[in-house]
Amino acid sequence: MLLDERVLRAVWTVFVFVLAVVLIYLTRSVLVIFALAIFLAHLIAPLVDRVERHTPRSVSRTLSLAIVYLILIGIALGILIPVGAKIGEQAAALASRLPEVLKSDPLSHIPLPRWLEVWRPRLTAFTTGQTAGIGDEVLPMLRQIGPGILAGLGTLAALVLIPILSFFFLKDGLLMRDAIVECFQPRRRSLAEEILADLHMLVAQYIRALVLLAIAAFASYSIVLSVLGVPYAVLLASVAGVLELIPFVGPLTAAVIALLVAGVSGYSHVLWILVFFIVYRLFQDYVLSPYLLSSGVELHPLLVLFGVLAGERVAGVPGMFFSVPVIAALRIFIVRMRRRKAHA
Repeated sequence: MLLDERVLRAVWTVFVFVLAVVLIYLTRSVLVIFALAIFLAHLIAPLVDRVERHTPRSVSRTLSLAIVYLILIGIALGILIPVGAKIGEQAAALASRLPEVLKSDPLSHIPLPRWLEVWRPRLTAFTTGQTAGIGDEVLPMLRQIGPGILAGLGTLAALVLIPILSFFFLKDGLLMRDAIVECFQPRRRSLAEEILADLHMLVAQYIRALVLLAIAAFASYSIVLSVLGVPYAVLLASVAGVLELIPFVGPLTAAVIALLVAGVSGYSHVLWILVFFIVYRLFQDYVLSPYLLSSGVELHPLLVLFGVLAGERVAGVPGMFFSVPVIAALRIFIVRMRRRKAHA
């Protein structure tokens, strides 16, 4: 034989791996939709289970799912419509005011410490040069925030597909899981079941914690910024809530945006906003986030930061969002494989 069997096996493994990577890259937009549907299914699953416990056994799981969906649609419409209208109103107001601020001296509205006043001319020249082209890029985006909220989540078709796919994941999830396990050899099925169980717990705990953190950020920012009299409080709170879904980078970006908007809007107590951000981050990072995540995502902060930055380079915002669960899933796979080899 010209080629050894082990060489052929290695070549075939490399070929399959490369083919899988290419297929994932080509179907990345579809995979994102399915992944978001799985996340939504894990988010809704506890509500479905609770409805099933309080309904007669004659009521099918499909009917329980329909009840939960109707309740969630009603709650979403009751909350998102007034909040979305307020966000659109504040975004339009900011868009109409921003050109005048950018054409003038943006730093003139921001109080500086005495030791920085001597540097104000240089800071003004630098800021003016950096913000010269911002108006042409930011203003159209701000004007479209109200009607473009749905478009920001993707296409309208994707927005409709995600809850539909989640419905089927919730309805037939156990059957899908059993079908996946049966694809493995009998001696490896127990390992597959363990990995799938760990992944289920990971995704469920992570996505629920992430949504609760985003809601907490929106509520805290809107209340505190409104009490402090910060302009566009609801708009800034919504930005903070959305960016909370991206670890590390998102909250920092939200804080910078809020400070800049408050400063250029003439708000004279920017220091209080900074104090609130610091206190809230300490509370969230050391109290709220560990309580919600518990031991579901056992990753070092540096690894999370690397994953977020690498995910942005690979797939943009979706890559940043999915980086943490992907790294945690790889960790689960490696740990389970090592445990199996140790007991073998």
